[in-house]
Amino acid sequence: MRTVSIRELRNVGGKVVDRVLAGESLLVTRSGRPVAELRPVRRPGLSAEQLLERWRDLPQVDPAGVRDDLDALLDSRL
Repeated sequence: MRTVSIRELRNVGGKVVDRVLAGESLLVTRSGRPVAELRPVRRPGLSAEQLLERWRDLPQVDPAGVRDDLDALLDSRL
């Protein structure tokens, strides 16, 4: 985990937060000692109802067509 000093956090806090928003976790240090951790907040999960609604909107898949497409792409000798 990368570190960031309290001084850096104070001086360029917006850039530090941008790094966290991009998915990076940071260890905040004071005088070289770890004092805090900054990490992205997890998004709340979807409810069962929301998942089912998304599932209903998925396009139909033809298994035979998928297999034909894969056979056309892949070398059968492998």
